[in-house]
Amino acid sequence: MTLVAAAVCPHPPLLVPQVAGVDPIEVRDHASAAVARLCALAPDHIVVVGDDAADAHYAGSAVGSLAGFGVDLSFSLGASGTGPAVLPLSLTIGAWLLREAGWAGRCSARGVPAATGPAAAAAIGADLVATAEADGSRLALLIMGDGSARRTVKAPGSLDPRAAAYDASVSAALATLDVTALLALDPALAADLLAPGRASWQVLAGALRRATPGDPARSWTSLVRYDDAPFGVGYLVVGWERADGTRADRQEKRATAQSGR
Repeated sequence: MTLVAAAVCPHPPLLVPQVAGVDPIEVRDHASAAVARLCALAPDHIVVVGDDAADAHYAGSAVGSLAGFGVDLSFSLGASGTGPAVLPLSLTIGAWLLREAGWAGRCSARGVPAATGPAAAAAIGADLVATAEADGSRLALLIMGDGSARRTVKAPGSLDPRAAAYDASVSAALATLDVTALLALDPALAADLLAPGRASWQVLAGALRRATPGDPARSWTSLVRYDDAPFGVGYLVVGWERADGTRADRQEKRATAQSGR
């Protein structure tokens, strides 16, 4: 089989209620809904992709911690995990989202350094799909990545006038499944704008290009659930699915048909 779905989510620690406290975090509900939908499509394997200090592979037993953000919480990618916390923040938040969605299936993760070039990032995505094709599994990707942290004067990186246009270009590319536009994102500009999602988005582009040669918009759908910068940081939540139907959709249609008999 091959790639069947993907979800794009940001990875601020504030997604976790114990970190955010009483502060309302609107993006949390949208990210949770996107990941719940990803799990409902019943893939055989979910791979979480996110920003990391090094190119790294993580098994489902890998653990991440939010101790550095003032809360004694740890999450593993799979249903159970032991050992020291090794996941970077991006993958730790991905693990939390999967836990909240109740995912108990196969899961692993890939850490991608910010310095990874577009071609190398695309190759990682293509390799993930090729592996799924070889073992006959239905692959889903959870892509963790923030936009620019320079959207306002109070943003972590202060205001950069290029930030809003950059994030808008990413949103448009994800909305239209524009692989070419995603792969054209400039690593140097992304670094200037403090946008750690760039390499992970290009992994997704490479995966889609491998899974769907030609025009992906003909056989995929995209749903932008959230696009805003509430703390001066661009947050995007997007879901991609094959338009020709999924296992979850077929089961729902079958149940509906049977109930109408």
